Amino acid sequence: MIKFVHTGDIHLGLQFNSVTFNRDTAHYRRAELWSTFKRIVDYSQDEDMDFLLIAGDLFESKYFTLGDMMRLRDIFKAAEDVNIVIAAGNHDYLGGNSLYKKVEWSDNVHIFQAGGISKIDFPELDTVIFGYSWDRVEIRNHQLFDDYDFDDGMKNRILLIHGDIGSNSNYLPLNLDRLKQLDLDYIGLGHIHKPEIFTNKIAYCGSPEPLDFGELGERGFIQGHIEDGETVVEFIPFSKREFLHKTIQINENMSFQDIYELIRNVDGNKALDYYRIELNGYRQDDIKIGDLQLLVKDDFHYIEIIDNTSPDYDLVALERDYRDSVIGEFIKEMKDKGLDDPLVKKALYYGLDALLKGRVDI
Repeated sequence: MIKFVHTGDIHLGLQFNSVTFNRDTAHYRRAELWSTFKRIVDYSQDEDMDFLLIAGDLFESKYFTLGDMMRLRDIFKAAEDVNIVIAAGNHDYLGGNSLYKKVEWSDNVHIFQAGGISKIDFPELDTVIFGYSWDRVEIRNHQLFDDYDFDDGMKNRILLIHGDIGSNSNYLPLNLDRLKQLDLDYIGLGHIHKPEIFTNKIAYCGSPEPLDFGELGERGFIQGHIEDGETVVEFIPFSKREFLHKTIQINENMSFQDIYELIRNVDGNKALDYYRIELNGYRQDDIKIGDLQLLVKDDFHYIEIIDNTSPDYDLVALERDYRDSVIGEFIKEMKDKGLDDPLVKKALYYGLDALLKGRVDI
């Protein structure tokens, strides 16, 4: 029997430019990517894994330094009993100046070279691992497997590859049916950050840590073993934090304190995770959402509040105060259309937002 951990898409060095983090938050989150990856390596060593399979995008080439690579080298060297096998992806591709080529790796580290599918034999474990490393940012090759023979005398056969299951992708398009036809014991995929086990022999590991609010849900890695031709895999949740997106519906009858309590009592681990809370509905005109964010921030590790609310205007007072203006005429016209229609009411409130803000800004 052989045992393995399958991970990828760690993105060490990521700057988090797509997230509204300030500099300190981004710096702290980058450090957590390192911490979680080291925990995965340590786990592989402590659990006597034969292989740690890394399916690309281990780091961000644009921001990674030689010092970072030496740090990575030392982490791998410390896990001397684990065979660490790496297939480069589009973010850490093996170009001419790749940092992969700048350090001397310990004997337990095996990196597939660019230029097509190749293999690495582990005869002592009766295992062969096939792999493909990228040599550029985009690859559109649809015939990757057509001319390669995966027949081999080894008992256990694994493929490690970074690609996108989809026919129109610019990121090494892969066909799931074609993958199922390959006579392999396991195919470890990278590129898609959401973990997905298609069959007991084909899986995306996903990213071990979520990287932004588009990556909701648990993150971790795939753990598996192969014994007598049977493959068993499972997803292991392992991330330190999650990104959570919550929606709260409010109305004009709620006070500032009511909304505050709704926000601070959302479910989940507020002291640990990243929250984006979306407020929808109508609020009292004098409630300032920015004040709410300042008040609740100490209850959360991280919180963003997206304000989609509209103020519940006193239409009688506004129509009276602005009866000889565009605002007064607009209110009268919309009331004539019938405010029982939610679309009409929404149009009225959007219009008042624009008109009144314009009045203040002038």
